[in-house]
Amino acid sequence: MTTTESSDEFTPTTSDEARDFLAENSAGAGRAIFPVGGRTALHYGYAPTQPGFAFSTLRLNRTIDYPARDMTITVEAGIRMDELTEILKAEGQRLPIDVPQSSRATLGGVLATNTSGPRRFGFGTMRDYLIGITSIDAAGKTFSAGGRVVKNVAGYDLCKLMIGSLGTLAVITQVTLKVIPQPEMSQLLWCAAADWQAVEVALENLLTSATRPVALEVLNAAAAHEIAAEARLDLPSSGPILCIGFEGAARETEWQAETMSVELEAAGICDVAVVADAESLWFALTDFATSSDEPLTFQANLRPSRLVEFSELATSAGVSLAAHAGNGIVIGHLPDEVTTLDAAVELLSPLQALAHEADGNLVIFDCDESWKQTIPVFGQARQDRALMQRIKQQLDPRDILNPGRVFTKNAMSAAQ
Repeated sequence: MTTTESSDEFTPTTSDEARDFLAENSAGAGRAIFPVGGRTALHYGYAPTQPGFAFSTLRLNRTIDYPARDMTITVEAGIRMDELTEILKAEGQRLPIDVPQSSRATLGGVLATNTSGPRRFGFGTMRDYLIGITSIDAAGKTFSAGGRVVKNVAGYDLCKLMIGSLGTLAVITQVTLKVIPQPEMSQLLWCAAADWQAVEVALENLLTSATRPVALEVLNAAAAHEIAAEARLDLPSSGPILCIGFEGAARETEWQAETMSVELEAAGICDVAVVADAESLWFALTDFATSSDEPLTFQANLRPSRLVEFSELATSAGVSLAAHAGNGIVIGHLPDEVTTLDAAVELLSPLQALAHEADGNLVIFDCDESWKQTIPVFGQARQDRALMQRIKQQLDPRDILNPGRVFTKNAMSAAQ
């Protein structure tokens, strides 16, 4: 057997080894299993409620099938995103999902956390590219859904269920994706606005734009400074920034960037620069979500029409933020001065209230573990949370996979 095993970690090299280990554990002590990949999102969710094994997928990293002409690829879930990118790039193709820390993050982890980034506006999320999945449940039963083999269980759409499940339902072992061609050109416009009102006007005007951006980012000054520095670019960062991305055929991309510049000028934003090194800026925009050492990182989801209002309020509280404006998503880092739970709660309360009022939510990506006993990590209780728990009960009745990460007494009492 080539399996790597230690007292508290298990690293299978084949799906059969993974299945056998889970089956033996379920038939025996039934210890908790914590699926891990690149370990880039272990801070997300609540702390485990039981001791157990880390179940690493890092050696489940083979390419199973890549018929490039069909624009699909089947790989094992432990493949790192950078490696997947290079495999696709060799055939002039890509998976257009922006992933922070892509040199470490695995495909299975990206699915389990439903990770996306700036290009979400133009290309969607993993739900739009996942066409097949193979997973192993806590009892060691392998099941597949979608793709070339359709073997669903219990009537569930397992492809969609696995996305964002944080490893609580099954261990993802193999994935089939549809992919798209690499663009000829990628350009980013860095647009300095005088104030938040100018950003609001520009975003409203973009609704009738002749162009089709693939990314529409709004940054406050703190985030703009950090992102420009990370990209090693000399860009203005004294006020709110609009960063707009275009990709496609070279001629089309250049036309869209030029047209957008004219439209922005008509809306009162005249300080517009075409970024020469677009790749480094794409990476910096993407990594902002996990680049901070600040005491707490959150994501707010709200109606896009309320995004500027939320951003202005958060900025006044000292939050460094970047927003996917077209999707109504705001990533925020609390300032260093917030060193206590009371201070964090005081700062977050009006932001949580505004997010809820705007038909959204505010979830915590990362903070001190002790704070999670008071701050609702997954935000305001959703109406479907009880349904989510029933699905967990059906697929993992003994609560072996990631116990406590999502379904804690804290979280469930909030749902009642």
